[in-house]
Amino acid sequence: MLNWISTRSDATLADAATALFRSNFSTEPAGVWAAPGRVNLIGEHVDYAGGASIPFALEQNTAVAVAPREDGQLRIASEFGGKVYRVDVFLEEVGPGWAAGTPDAWAGYVAGAVWAGLEDGVIASCEGLDIAIVSDVPVGSGLSSSAALECSVAVAAYELSTGHAPDDAARTRLVLACMRAENEVVGASTGGLDQNASLFGQKGKALVLDFSTGEVRRVPFNIAERDMVLLIADTNAPHTLNDGQYASRRGVIDAVQSALAGSGARGGTIRDTPDAVAAATRWAREAGEDEGVVKRRVAHVVEETARTLEAASDLEAGNLDRFRELMRDSHISLRDQYEVTTPELDCAFAAAGEVGARMTGGGFGGAVIALVKRADVESTAEAIAAAAAEGGFPAPTFLVASPGDGARRIAG
Repeated sequence: MLNWISTRSDATLADAATALFRSNFSTEPAGVWAAPGRVNLIGEHVDYAGGASIPFALEQNTAVAVAPREDGQLRIASEFGGKVYRVDVFLEEVGPGWAAGTPDAWAGYVAGAVWAGLEDGVIASCEGLDIAIVSDVPVGSGLSSSAALECSVAVAAYELSTGHAPDDAARTRLVLACMRAENEVVGASTGGLDQNASLFGQKGKALVLDFSTGEVRRVPFNIAERDMVLLIADTNAPHTLNDGQYASRRGVIDAVQSALAGSGARGGTIRDTPDAVAAATRWAREAGEDEGVVKRRVAHVVEETARTLEAASDLEAGNLDRFRELMRDSHISLRDQYEVTTPELDCAFAAAGEVGARMTGGGFGGAVIALVKRADVESTAEAIAAAAAEGGFPAPTFLVASPGDGARRIAG
């Protein structure tokens, strides 16, 4: 029997967050805000290298019921796995490294979003908050539950401090604040893809994110018109981005970009550098770094960026056949050049038929997506589940995904 991920409506999610708030804080919230997880169709591990990505916001959300305080304290209650977890912290205690490597790292996404928003000035003021959290975004699946948490809290704190919802300019600043929360407070070296998708998502649209220019462009994702759906298979393999593996990959790219910029190469990113693979390989040789590793990592960034730009054109032209081929090629590069897949991910990729399939998210566990005919959803999911069982892997869970709206107020 297949396991399918359930999704609550905004109203039901808001009721759950409000009930959790009442039971923990014995008062009423000022409102309930929600932010979605995201799925990335293509463009992986390029957001920190001036590349491009095509994600969309999911219809699965994290909801936060929030009320202001006046004593400088954040009181945070989160419902997860049938249990309620509490962390209370004064805002003055929060800062770089506060939650890195701790059992309460999840609270760093919450407190960090408020801290960074205040530091950056996008959140005008905050004297403390009571926050109750419920979520339908699977944790550890590569669907960005962390960004959903950060962005829901950031939008709530912004609206409570300003009295109005954020416009696109404010959302851009909130993206940067949420990135700081994740990078500095929690210690996860993410690059902005997730936060952009969670804050700028729109129902029925995918986003083309250009990390060289900062452009965010919404494009139709009308696969239903072609009788196709996007199947997500969460492998349920352990997945975390703050354990060093993600950071080591980014460290190589950051070092290359720093060296290329110092050598006078045009621009500050791999994307801006002509013959970037050859230039990076020369640098590795001269610096005593592993030439093979550097060459593979940079080749992925260069090729993945080119794939994504082509995929954006294919998506707008309705050429889903070519789009599906590019998805396959993306996974192969992530497996062979960036080396971020796992046996579980590769197993699901193969079982899904490869064409139209790829891992999504940072890798090292998480989910595989497959763009398939609607009539093939059940058979594809069954093939993935059977392959996982044969390989001795955990039973996957499944979701048929559609683009949803970005962070917003849903009640109160």
